[in-house]
Amino acid sequence: MPRRIQGIVPVALGLFLLAAMPVRAADPEIDRLLQAPVGKDWITNGGNLTNQRYSTLKQIDTTNVKQLKGAWMTRLKGSGLGGKYSLEATPLVKDGIMYMVTGNDDVFALNAKTGEILWEHWSQIGQTISTVCCGWINRGLAMGEGMLFLGQLDANMVALDIKTGKEVWRTPVEDWHNGYGITNAPLYFDGIVYTGITGGEFGIRGRLTALDAKTGKILWRAYTLPAPGEPGGDTWPAGTNHYSRGGASIWNTPALDPELGLVYFAVGNCGPDYDGSMREGDNLFCASILAVNAKTGAYAWHYQQVHHDIWDYDSASPVVLFDTVINGQPRKGIAEAGRTGWVYILDRTNGKPLIGIEERPVPQEPRQKTAKTQPFPIGDAIVPQCAEPMPASGYEKAGCIFEPFWEEPVLIQPSGIGGTNWAPMSYNPETGSFYVSGTIRTSAFARYGDTYKLGLRYVGGTQAAPIGSPMSGTFTAIGGNTNKIVWQHKTPYRVGQGGGSTTTAGGLVFRGEPDGNFLAINAKTGEELWRFQTGFGADAPPAVYEVDGEEYVAIATGGNSLQLSANGDAVWVFSLKGQLGPLWPPPPPQSVAGPAGAVAEGVNTINIGANNVEYSYGPARTRVKTGTAVTFTNVGDIPHTATAFQKGDWDTGMLEKGQSKTVTFSEPGNYYYICAPHPWMYGQVIVE
Repeated sequence: MPRRIQGIVPVALGLFLLAAMPVRAADPEIDRLLQAPVGKDWITNGGNLTNQRYSTLKQIDTTNVKQLKGAWMTRLKGSGLGGKYSLEATPLVKDGIMYMVTGNDDVFALNAKTGEILWEHWSQIGQTISTVCCGWINRGLAMGEGMLFLGQLDANMVALDIKTGKEVWRTPVEDWHNGYGITNAPLYFDGIVYTGITGGEFGIRGRLTALDAKTGKILWRAYTLPAPGEPGGDTWPAGTNHYSRGGASIWNTPALDPELGLVYFAVGNCGPDYDGSMREGDNLFCASILAVNAKTGAYAWHYQQVHHDIWDYDSASPVVLFDTVINGQPRKGIAEAGRTGWVYILDRTNGKPLIGIEERPVPQEPRQKTAKTQPFPIGDAIVPQCAEPMPASGYEKAGCIFEPFWEEPVLIQPSGIGGTNWAPMSYNPETGSFYVSGTIRTSAFARYGDTYKLGLRYVGGTQAAPIGSPMSGTFTAIGGNTNKIVWQHKTPYRVGQGGGSTTTAGGLVFRGEPDGNFLAINAKTGEELWRFQTGFGADAPPAVYEVDGEEYVAIATGGNSLQLSANGDAVWVFSLKGQLGPLWPPPPPQSVAGPAGAVAEGVNTINIGANNVEYSYGPARTRVKTGTAVTFTNVGDIPHTATAFQKGDWDTGMLEKGQSKTVTFSEPGNYYYICAPHPWMYGQVIVE
């Protein structure tokens, strides 16, 4: 890794994206499109280098969007069809051809006008990768130099020939056995492919990796956990190597400003997630926005959203670059939506707040080495930030954001799965607003300590929504120069996980919902103008493109494993000339935490990961007689547990694929349980 540079890089003057870094013209056409407003093609995950997800197309607008129907719908041959998968990628489109990747890392090329599959590349990725945190996901592709680039769950970066789908090169960015993987859509620009890394729950050392697009050679790595002597290295305990397993994943696609020569990205939570007792200090660059030199990876600036994170408050949503006017002065902005429920709006030249952010004292727990203050952005949060006690469920203690905890469970809102998780926000320069998806969910947090072992989960505690507690969402327009709510929708389901939004010059915002509906909204007023039932969980960000003078809107619909929305393998495309009508609605996702489904009478064998639904117990609810021995068997692909939740302290321990553990229930009662590594999984044993 090249030497890091302290301080701020020089700031060039002028308008964003008009002056570029000297380029090697590796792919001058793609580089030009990446720096231009998005038009007929959608060539990178965020539309262009800004990640604004804003299309200048306006054939479809507020006056005619009600006429939209399906132009085509194509099923991707069963790829990623199963409960362990999510379909969250944005399709790329270039010259009338669409490129799509599924949760199994399989890639398809389709005719963007008709949906005909032109070629397919099957990843053949091993199905027993055990270091997958949060479902099998690939969030998208990059393109350049006649190739498509994709990161895989096995931590390989792969280049495919864009015309044939044949593999051109493959580079191991890391080894998945050590806890690493790739789920983010990479970014291509000027001959370089940029990718993040997953593994924040497995004691990894996060980094941004830059690869030569032609050869796959690794050019440099910019570590998100600084070593002693590097900028930020003094925010980890001196004389320890805790920084080397402190997490700080990059879950999202970077943005890049060619004029300033900087690449920007958001950084995830610290590790172990819920145990800060051994990592005293702010723990940079966890839960931060980070800027590095786009050519060398040298440090430029950072802004930390959460000091000494113990709440799993990842900065997981992609950063967005934008230009605005504040107090009469033109400013270069960068913004990111956090799991805290706030949007953080900064100056992208130096990382300083564009709109005030105040450091305020917060409650303390000395055993957790909590930070004395935390950043509070001036403006509005998109979700509630205080939890209510639930004494009937056994939870007497509840707190607001940054409430500390130790080994007694404490209810906190937003949860670590609240606010905005990965869902990318969009920005419309005509309205000056960001469009932000959010999740309302309270979790019970507790620390239990952990021991680091290479390649195994290393989280130091847990968070899980109390049984019966509501889970819902918000979709909010936030003013880019005020950080205040312009309008807001309350949604019946969580929408902060993966769907996100895309906006257009036609005055529209498009977004999907986990119940299968795809919506068009008036960007200025928030009025819903159109709704279409796709038949599968619509949990992916849309793309907008044009072929032969006709505008199309595309969304992948295949569900999300974390919120159990309806799984599928479909790509829907809509146009004003479309003829296809909606499908029947799928089963809705849960809006209340806890096990669902009918009670199985007398069943004493429970399979984990049954019926290709990795994150599930089957049956989820069973009734047995006192003294019954219940056998839990992991038939899934990755390790799981059945761990007591609210009643008792029984635990199967970690069960690898094929392993079983028997638990005897000797007293009557309701026994709820979760999977410790995947606490969105619930089960119930009713003992009579």
